[in-house]
Amino acid sequence: IGFLIATLYDLEPLAADIGNAYLNAPTKEKYYIITGPEFGELERGKIAIIIRALYGLKSSGAMWRTHFAATLRDLGFKSSLADPDVWMRPSKLPSGEEYYEYILVYVDDLLIISHRGNDILDILTTKYQYRLKDVGPPKRYLGAVVGRYDKHGTKTWFISAKDYLQKAIPIVEEHYGTLNKFKADTPLPTNYHPEDDQSPFLKDDEISLYQSFIGTLRWAVELGRIELTFAVSLMSRFTTAPRTDHMQKLLHMFTYIKRHLDSKLVFDPFTRDWSHIPFLNHDWKDFYPDAYEPIPPNAPEPRGKAIQINLFCDAAHANDHVTRRSTTGVIIFLQGTPILWYSKRQSTIETSTFGSEFVALKIATELLEGLRYRLRMMGIPLQGMCNTFCDNDSVVRNVTDPTSMLAKKHNALAYHKVRESVAAGTQRIHHEFGKFNLSDVLTKNLPVYKHKACCASILH
Repeated sequence: IGFLIATLYDLEPLAADIGNAYLNAPTKEKYYIITGPEFGELERGKIAIIIRALYGLKSSGAMWRTHFAATLRDLGFKSSLADPDVWMRPSKLPSGEEYYEYILVYVDDLLIISHRGNDILDILTTKYQYRLKDVGPPKRYLGAVVGRYDKHGTKTWFISAKDYLQKAIPIVEEHYGTLNKFKADTPLPTNYHPEDDQSPFLKDDEISLYQSFIGTLRWAVELGRIELTFAVSLMSRFTTAPRTDHMQKLLHMFTYIKRHLDSKLVFDPFTRDWSHIPFLNHDWKDFYPDAYEPIPPNAPEPRGKAIQINLFCDAAHANDHVTRRSTTGVIIFLQGTPILWYSKRQSTIETSTFGSEFVALKIATELLEGLRYRLRMMGIPLQGMCNTFCDNDSVVRNVTDPTSMLAKKHNALAYHKVRESVAAGTQRIHHEFGKFNLSDVLTKNLPVYKHKACCASILH
């Protein structure tokens, strides 16, 4: 979200690392040491009381956060109630346009989204005596490569897991040889079901490797490799008792990654034009007279450009051959940027595609409400309702037509949850043909042509 805000306002984000961060904070713990020879002969054998949050003390992390939070409050920043490590302050661009400056804090790493980021860093150095390192435009953030990208003539940003994965691939090849023995155009073969596998169980040392590889892949998904989400979620189910063929499929995934290292997530600032979509607009007062979108009374005043939200939702019905549970896939875009992606087995067993799609849409609605709350608590204006696309026509008719009745009563909770969000103006829903649904990549192992089509609309 921070990089997207920077792109919308043509800001240059600045990153910095606070050196010896914990030592800036006092400690509340009562510790002392008996000085040794390293203190010199004159000071040796004396009692020294520890007054700083030394690395290794139990409360040092908390004391550092409290100390730095006081600094940011002194600068006029307030912590977002939706994320305590997002600090914001009302400001104006030189053009006079209002917006919020942000400082994103991860322990001792800072990312500043402001038109006067250098001034903020200077104050932290001169007034508060912090020792800042690696100051400048971000090149790496939490393991991801960060860089500039030209999107239709507009300078924006991208994040990529390329460097992270390039370091992981040699570790895999050290144990299993060169990763070129598979024809890997997709993360997993089409229609592959690991729950059907009956190959021998892995030995203990290989189980540890399997778990390590899964951890690597999970973090790659967090760094923007969205097309791996379903495959990683699928193979993660077997971390306690993986089989030989499960490991082979992980090697297949790493081979795919090796062949597609350059994929990146680009922060696309452009609004999508949905004027050609015939969204239905009905009067819901007779059905949900008290429906409204709860806006927190303590939310900051919205400032700046309004953000468009677009959501794609899908379910793969009963695609687990053992439990017959369905899989939900959701991807949410801010402007044209994928911000939230979700792939998970549903907790209930649905007897029809209709039921699984309804459950998926209910989950998507809950994720959407959480994201809208977060954006509002960051002071970001929202561009009306979310544009939601679902590829089950019966579900769409049920939630967009007030007079439509639910035939399957056990889906009543999902039915009313989604309909009430439509009545409240949180989202408007339209039927999307399955072959165009971007969330398909989060629910099933697609054939090559469709996998590439989805990736082309999500990644660069």
